Amino acid sequence: MKELKLILGFLICLITNSVSSPKKSDLNSVSIKSLSFHAEGKGGAVAAEDPEAVRAGIFILQNGGNAADAAVSIMLTASVVDYGMFAIGAEVPFIIYDQRSGKAKTLSGLGSAPLDKKSIPFYYSDGIPGGGGIHSVPVPGAVHLFFTALIEYGTMTFAEVSRPVLRILDAGGQDWYDELATTLRKLIDRESSTVGSREEKLKAARDRFYKGDIAKQLVDYYKEKGGFLRLRDLNEHRTLIEDPVSINYRGYTVLKCGPWTQGPYLCQTLQILEGFKIQEMGHLSADYIHVLTESMKLGLADRDYYYGDPRFVDVPLVGLLSKRYAEIRRPLVDMNIASMEVRPGDPIEMKALVDEPAKYRPGPGGTTTCVVADRWGNFVAATPSGNGPYNICEPLGIAHGNRLRSLNTAPGHPNRIEPGKRPRITLTPTLVLKEGLPVMGISVAGGDLQDQTTLNCLLNVIEFGMKPKEAVTANRFSTRHHENSFNPERFRRIDALGRLTLNKGIGKDVITDLVKRGHKVSISGGPIASPVMIYFDRKKKEFLAAGDPRASRHAAVLELNSD
Repeated sequence: MKELKLILGFLICLITNSVSSPKKSDLNSVSIKSLSFHAEGKGGAVAAEDPEAVRAGIFILQNGGNAADAAVSIMLTASVVDYGMFAIGAEVPFIIYDQRSGKAKTLSGLGSAPLDKKSIPFYYSDGIPGGGGIHSVPVPGAVHLFFTALIEYGTMTFAEVSRPVLRILDAGGQDWYDELATTLRKLIDRESSTVGSREEKLKAARDRFYKGDIAKQLVDYYKEKGGFLRLRDLNEHRTLIEDPVSINYRGYTVLKCGPWTQGPYLCQTLQILEGFKIQEMGHLSADYIHVLTESMKLGLADRDYYYGDPRFVDVPLVGLLSKRYAEIRRPLVDMNIASMEVRPGDPIEMKALVDEPAKYRPGPGGTTTCVVADRWGNFVAATPSGNGPYNICEPLGIAHGNRLRSLNTAPGHPNRIEPGKRPRITLTPTLVLKEGLPVMGISVAGGDLQDQTTLNCLLNVIEFGMKPKEAVTANRFSTRHHENSFNPERFRRIDALGRLTLNKGIGKDVITDLVKRGHKVSISGGPIASPVMIYFDRKKKEFLAAGDPRASRHAAVLELNSD
């Protein structure tokens, strides 16, 4: 299966007997018709990493499921076929535009540090293991999110959305396939045996994982391996549903998850960029690359200085996202010189720079992607992830990531580990609205580069009118002028002050110009992060989906029959 990911992707075109909706089908009928990394059609769209994950989403849409149902099925499948990039016991930030309510919401499928206060001194004295291990494992958040998304926004049962992943597990493969299949069937059994509504059945299945016999088996595993998570951690875990962070850019409303992710800094960067004539600079000109990079440096500096779990940290988000603050910060962008400083601002006193910035030392992931849109107007963007090496509870086939290493032990840092605190993660899906309705969803894998690549792709569409297949394949660039979000140490570190990485297709004259301005330029022959995108053309009522083939991303659409 992994060999398929080396080719360009595929387009699924399904012809049915109904004009208004696709015909329900068996998994075997969802077949590859032609190979491509992009697709266009009217019945719904999916963009993800592995072809089997895309196939799962199309199967759900074809059988009457909506975008939430399809997204859960994609992520369940990705936990197997994208294993190493995501695992069933890991985490997912999730944004949905719900057509019924006309509202967008974010869901935090992110686990937290152990609630036991006695565990925290261990981390302060011994450190959070940067290389992984049982002490880096947060509460598994993805499964809770799967059920919550189905309960709040879906239409299908867990049994229905699990069909694609169970088919893969039953075919055999890794040692843990049988065990994970058994665990999923335990959840399905609880769902089917519970008397009540669809929602009540889903809640009962979810409770079996977080409060029942599966939870007890997980705790036995944590204890055996010397971990700190206990039954209370699982019992009290919740998928938080919140309003998204949003700003307006050139008539588009950009939606992100809150400061428990890095997402708001993209909004801050866009606020700064709105004061520049981006189109006139020209796509991938020296001025364009410079102004985006210098604006991102300012947004990233605020990210590292202020962002953390808002249940524990007072993040001054209103000020950070205000137009006034952007106007105060914008003059710090010198069009002739690349900054070599880390410059957080003060959104409370409305100052361009804080009085005492943090001291920095010079410094020395795994994620997959998921975007879905359906024919009813629902849109989902999610960024499932699970950093390896995994910690696997073998009797259950449940693999856990190491996301606690996105916390740190730095005194006074907003992302310092505390009991029950979520790490500030890099995972950062994006939805974009136009006149109140969704037009674009973006998901990117790539750690600290995720929103940098999102910015590249977003402006390719908004400023330069590109279609998704062009937007996700155009040359990109990124900076390492920020804290390493995977460094759990007590010292703030910067990966590489002033480092600017360019795709090798960017012109030599542009590179020469950027070097003269002081950028420390390096060239990358491979993809800079891994984006997928769906765009809805409102005039044609058509979905355009694409994933970067250099990063082995795939896209598909569901066609409606026009006969």
